[in-house]
Amino acid sequence: MTSVLAFAASGKVLADCERGALDTIYCDENGDMVADLPADESQWQDPNTLIFAYTPVEDPAIYSDIWQPFIDHLSEVTGRNVRFFAVQSNSAQVEAMRSGRLHIAGFSTGPTPFAVNLAGAVPFALMGSDSGQFGYTLQVYTHVDSDIHEMADLVGKRVAHTSPTSNSGNQAPQALFPELGIMPGEDYEVTFSGSHDQSMLGVVARDYDAAPVASEVVERMAARGLYDEEDVRLIWESDRFPTTSYNHAHNLHPDLVEKIREAFYTFEFAGTALGEEFEGVETFIPINYQDNWRVIRTIQEANGVRYTRDNLE
Repeated sequence: MTSVLAFAASGKVLADCERGALDTIYCDENGDMVADLPADESQWQDPNTLIFAYTPVEDPAIYSDIWQPFIDHLSEVTGRNVRFFAVQSNSAQVEAMRSGRLHIAGFSTGPTPFAVNLAGAVPFALMGSDSGQFGYTLQVYTHVDSDIHEMADLVGKRVAHTSPTSNSGNQAPQALFPELGIMPGEDYEVTFSGSHDQSMLGVVARDYDAAPVASEVVERMAARGLYDEEDVRLIWESDRFPTTSYNHAHNLHPDLVEKIREAFYTFEFAGTALGEEFEGVETFIPINYQDNWRVIRTIQEANGVRYTRDNLE
């Protein structure tokens, strides 16, 4: 896990400026809720090698090969070498960008606000369809042979959440389930599995009675044959949330940022391993944090979440 000392050593406090919820090493003078490009051009980063990381929701070793077609495209458009960086946790990924060791990253839905406020991440893209649709749902699954048929049946059960900062795996259930008459941690026992795939496999193995998971993750797991869809039962599904955000570090040279964004927006998923993995995804869609993450910030506010180093850990 990332230590407070590691975070403290990765930047210095700036003079007073408008920053909203951002950490004290960033400013937000234009009020868009993300870190501004440093005013001092000597602080702009223009690396010869770009480091890219995908969210640690699932086994990163699998995704190194899956992301290769995009990495090749990113390298061609930017004219830079690009390396895939396998991260093991959300906190390690945030620390890597904060310390300047990570330039481009896909952050999971819930951890995205932590990356924005603690690491100066700037969300600019989501995976979606050519029509502009994007997102995923929170789904609650149980084993097909369980006695759980609706949310009220979770009372007294052992339910797997993923991790404290996960949106669909914890924050959204904590905010939305009470509206359904179910209080996580009171009406049922919360056990953190570590990831969506572990939650789902735990339900299949009956290690957990039920689990809230992201629809996009379980769909990919089913497509890879990691579990039999007939072994589980869906008992509830939410409205759609934004999915993984794609970000660049706030202090990259503007010309490089322009090329990075161009690479994302021009990448064609069809016929690639990435397109096969993310079924239904056709393109990267331009987004912004202030608008597209409003619902997530609302959920996190309802949970009393504060974007601090301690809460991330």
